[in-house]
Amino acid sequence: MRQERWRRVALIGLGLIGSSLARLLRTQDLADEIVASGSRAVTLQRGLDLGIIDRACVDLVAAVEGCDLIVLAMPVAAIASTLATIAPHLAPGSVVTDVGSVKGAVVDEVQRLLGTVPTCFVPGHPIAGAETSGVDAGDADLFRRHKVILTPLPDTDAQALAAVERLWRSAGAELIRMSVAAHDSILAKTSHLPHLLAFSLVDTLARESENLEIFRYAAGGFRDFTRIAASDPRMWHDIALSNRPALHAALDLFQGGLDQLRQAIDNGDGEALLRIFSRARRAREHFSHMLAGTAYAKTKSTMKIEFQVQPGGRVQGRARVPGDKSISHRSIMLGAIAEGVTEVHGFLEGEDALSTLQAFRDMGVQIEGPERGHVRVHGVGRHGLKPSARPLYLGNSGTSMRLLCGMLCGQSFDSVLTGDASLSRRPMQRIAHPLTLMGAHIDTTGDRGTPPLRIQGGQTLQGMHYDMPVASAQVKSGILLAGLWAQGETSVREPAPTRDHTERMLRGFGYAVDRQDGCIRLRGGGRLLATQIDVPADISSAAFFMVAASIAPGSELTLEHVGINPTRTGIIDILRLMGGDIEMSHEREVAGEPVADLHIRYAPLQGIDIPLELVPLAIDEFPVLFVAAACARGRTVLRGAEELRVKESDRIQVMADGLQALGVAAQATPDGMIIEGGRIAGGHVDSHGDHRIAMAFAVAALRAEADILIADCANVATSFPGFADMARELGIGLQVLSTE
Repeated sequence: MRQERWRRVALIGLGLIGSSLARLLRTQDLADEIVASGSRAVTLQRGLDLGIIDRACVDLVAAVEGCDLIVLAMPVAAIASTLATIAPHLAPGSVVTDVGSVKGAVVDEVQRLLGTVPTCFVPGHPIAGAETSGVDAGDADLFRRHKVILTPLPDTDAQALAAVERLWRSAGAELIRMSVAAHDSILAKTSHLPHLLAFSLVDTLARESENLEIFRYAAGGFRDFTRIAASDPRMWHDIALSNRPALHAALDLFQGGLDQLRQAIDNGDGEALLRIFSRARRAREHFSHMLAGTAYAKTKSTMKIEFQVQPGGRVQGRARVPGDKSISHRSIMLGAIAEGVTEVHGFLEGEDALSTLQAFRDMGVQIEGPERGHVRVHGVGRHGLKPSARPLYLGNSGTSMRLLCGMLCGQSFDSVLTGDASLSRRPMQRIAHPLTLMGAHIDTTGDRGTPPLRIQGGQTLQGMHYDMPVASAQVKSGILLAGLWAQGETSVREPAPTRDHTERMLRGFGYAVDRQDGCIRLRGGGRLLATQIDVPADISSAAFFMVAASIAPGSELTLEHVGINPTRTGIIDILRLMGGDIEMSHEREVAGEPVADLHIRYAPLQGIDIPLELVPLAIDEFPVLFVAAACARGRTVLRGAEELRVKESDRIQVMADGLQALGVAAQATPDGMIIEGGRIAGGHVDSHGDHRIAMAFAVAALRAEADILIADCANVATSFPGFADMARELGIGLQVLSTE
């Protein structure tokens, strides 16, 4: 559809931002006429010579005459006076916006000069820049995939706002709305403060008597940090003075952190230094994933990842897969509200578990690590969590969101839970509903009850009994965790056994939990005492290689220290029913969780009707079990697994589509699938960003007749970091393809 055109656009200022907008308007043919104004005639003439503007006007009033859109692309200190000058001469329906990195001072000064802020003015700020400046540095793609913050005022005209949003959408930018105060506070910390620190550091060292030697031997870190000190001093002079209140607060905040650092150095406190450095590194990694695709972060998660897997082969050797994700989540959650320091070994350093870890850091919990799977959680007690200054971002982790929902509904403060695009489509009503019955106040989004979730603090929770309509460990755990803050007894009856890591771990922290006849009970008000946790290898991750060894002739594999919690061993039971050759050895109990080494040999598999009682015990493993069924002789039927439709993807439909694309006779049903085993051709499948589906189809290549190309695999890192390397080491011909 053709973009609506403006009749006349005026750009007041033709530096990097103004000339980039001029190029955008020209290349996309968005304006009949582009006018520019500025203080330097040579710059305006250069714009004419480049053909990016149609007319140059030194006079401001002449420049804005008859314009539909006026963009104030000038230093912050000049924006208000410029708007005051042109305001009486604006045509009816004209829209004005700016690009300044400070909003409050501009709005206040306009109010002082004009007595009111014109309703046609939409304050804006593109978070974009370049190493060079000036009219020749302009780039029509400068704003593509960058954020643009708009800070409309309560009486800003809706049509004016829509027009400015249209401009930035045409530039390919990501639009964000926030208040003027929030913008200035955030930018003071993330942009203005780093620039001030860089200027100050370079200036301080340059005044040293040994300045030549200092700069001669400066390493890359110094150059990287101080690069922004090469920015325009006049522009940053204006910004610093314009955003004084927010910068003052940011400097105070930084000074507090600097004082802690100095004290640790003065005291020779290596542990304190390690805690600070570790928190900083992990926080940066976490927020890099959050900000994937923005102006400031290009991490692995911003890439398009595909797996190309060669057909055939066998798996052999010994391996230990990463730590159990479910237990890793819970070790942080319960360690955070325990009294004392909890030591965790074998922690899964995947994105989902790291999202949980960062959420509790945001709520004031001191957490060291992870370093090679070791984490130290300094518990704050059941009433020690603090409100986060921002929404708690949980990435792709449904476990984090549902369990945290239970924990946070009993706090004294409000919380907002959000996540990535995939998590934001997943329904949360199944946990919000029973918590509401306990007295929680939780607002979900849309008709399906999706995130963001807004949890109102200060509610008095009452213990209750809840009969779960559908077996779900996440819902059960969320209710039990809410029960820690509830008055009286909370009990949950599940229609079928689900993983019981929460109950086991609560007991490990000294909290009384009773289970009888499928009903789990606890009373609120107790204490959790710090403990040590050794996280076993995740059976859900081991499942991919269990199936790989079972379906590939000549395979023989040992998987070490795998968690064999009886609520998680459905994968073993189902494969054995299909004829799989799986032996357990060295069975033992570690921190309340049973573990064993698993020895798997190739064996011809037979299709089966999967027993209903095993379905909840293997709910996360069905994507790879569907691959096992495709390699089995005869028909495999799954029923009673409707929960698979509300995972990271609709796993029933996505797996059926993928198997069919590979030539497998797979029929999706409302609550499961029917698969006729047989040949697997090569082909192209889409994982729809679901990590378990991507890994399942990688395993399928062992029995394929040609390469399998699997799209959208970046989220494999959420549950199984290092999967591709381990797959190759054990014999799967997997190649990772990545593009920006």
